[in-house]
Amino acid sequence: MSDVLRLLRLFAPYTRWMAAGILLSTGVILANVALLALAGWFITAMAIAGLGAGTINYFTPAAAIRGLAIIRTVGRYGERLLTHEATLRLLARLRVWFFENLEPLAPARLQYFRGGDLLSRIRADIDTLDNFYLRVIAPTVAAVVGVALMVAFLALYDVGLALIDLAGLVFAGVVLPLIAQRVGRQPGTEAVDRRSALRAGVADTVRGLGELQVYQAMARQTDHLNELSQRLIGPQRRQAAIDAASDALTGLATRLTLWVAVIVAVPLVAQSRLTGPDLAMVAFFVLASFDAVSALPLAYQALGEVRAAARRLFNVVDMPPAVIDPAEDDMTPSRFDLQLTDLRMRYDDAAAWALDGVDLSVAAGERVAVVGATGSGKTSLFNVLLRFWDYQAGGCTIGGRPLAGFRAETVRGWCAVVGQRSHLFNTTIRANLRLAGPDASDAELATALRQACVHDEIMALPDGLDTRVGEAGARVSGGQARRIAIARALLKDAPILLLDEPTEGLDAGSEQTVLQALDGLLSSGKTTLVITHRPQVLAHVERVEVMSQGRIVPKDGSATASEPGYLPSRFAHLV
Repeated sequence: MSDVLRLLRLFAPYTRWMAAGILLSTGVILANVALLALAGWFITAMAIAGLGAGTINYFTPAAAIRGLAIIRTVGRYGERLLTHEATLRLLARLRVWFFENLEPLAPARLQYFRGGDLLSRIRADIDTLDNFYLRVIAPTVAAVVGVALMVAFLALYDVGLALIDLAGLVFAGVVLPLIAQRVGRQPGTEAVDRRSALRAGVADTVRGLGELQVYQAMARQTDHLNELSQRLIGPQRRQAAIDAASDALTGLATRLTLWVAVIVAVPLVAQSRLTGPDLAMVAFFVLASFDAVSALPLAYQALGEVRAAARRLFNVVDMPPAVIDPAEDDMTPSRFDLQLTDLRMRYDDAAAWALDGVDLSVAAGERVAVVGATGSGKTSLFNVLLRFWDYQAGGCTIGGRPLAGFRAETVRGWCAVVGQRSHLFNTTIRANLRLAGPDASDAELATALRQACVHDEIMALPDGLDTRVGEAGARVSGGQARRIAIARALLKDAPILLLDEPTEGLDAGSEQTVLQALDGLLSSGKTTLVITHRPQVLAHVERVEVMSQGRIVPKDGSATASEPGYLPSRFAHLV
């Protein structure tokens, strides 16, 4: 039950909303039982009075029946309103909590999850947890309180009747739900896992639709999705069978309890311990009392899915982050030079060293390019500087202060990054730019776009800055997307600039335009580190370093560099 307790702790800020919904649920149950019982008593009493066997105060019970009917109707509306409001607040709280816990894990830990699977956890698993309050907590607490009050009421007439009703309610509300929960645990868990696999498969299919069509693999992928769908039907069918059996057994328990209660109550009428109307009231009271526990078999069956969904979420958030932040940041450096000394880093204890003794110095305001073959460690260098991954040995300082002395958020605040895969969100160009400058005015956005050599192209679009870029920037060209990313880096105005293959994948014309845009960014006095395979980019830096097998390769002692972008000829093949 540890997962359930963790969920309850997460729901603690909304205890009042939850309690109000449960209180109204209990009130509705009691009003419904009282209405049916009082109606049975009233009709019987009126019939007896009509036979001349007694008198009855017509107005009081008639008014009570009308009042209970109004209370039940209004209470049901209020109960739905409060419980759904509480549920929506709980889901919002869960999504924020999950994203807050995801952020320290990105990208190092999240690389082990499929994108579709993460999406399923964020959406479907969290949505599944709305059952925890609506179908588990609220019905269970309302049932416990309602049963206690109803049994106490029956005990005022006869303890035996109260015990009979209690036995039937316990069987229908405890024994059957526990059986349903135990039997439904496995199909519930399977349903969550297989539903997640199906969603992930659909997401992969949509993302790879072009490749599937090119390689004529759509039929095979469709068969795969059909197989996943068929696998989901099995646990769903078992859950439906459990639902049907629970409903049938609950109905049987209700009727048996009613019969036994009537059989016990009839002699009490003969002994004048109950009147005729009281007998009718008891019969209807016992029948209606099962309304309090009717939802419990489904509640405990839903608990299996809730626990499986919660476990999937907790499996993610319980992963230790790759980088542990210090409790407090070190003193902010007065300059932003970079110094790496014998730096060693690997992605896993069993993996080879991605960085194997890197020595690199970049002075404040200096522009340095790092080149090397694929797999030489260039991207790993950026991963360390951005605190996406931690290093295991050696040293790395910013302004003379250890990198590990600063929180990851602080370090990233000092860095502007432009990469070959700079992400554009499926929103407007204005919103994408304001990721870097939330308070930037339109004039400041226009200045950044001009410096990035893309202003005129953007303003020529029908909606200008309000143009939506589409999924992953699909509605703008590759060169425009790269220059929008450069404008975003300009808006951030960070002291450290990291460029990861800024012109990779562009045609010659687009590359020249992007390089022109980079001129303004590179001449702004920022400490700049560039990863590139393109010789054209090297003309924009002051020094070139070569990486090989996780190390900076020492320059040939006979070679000298007197011009920007110098690269020893023996390394020319790397670019």
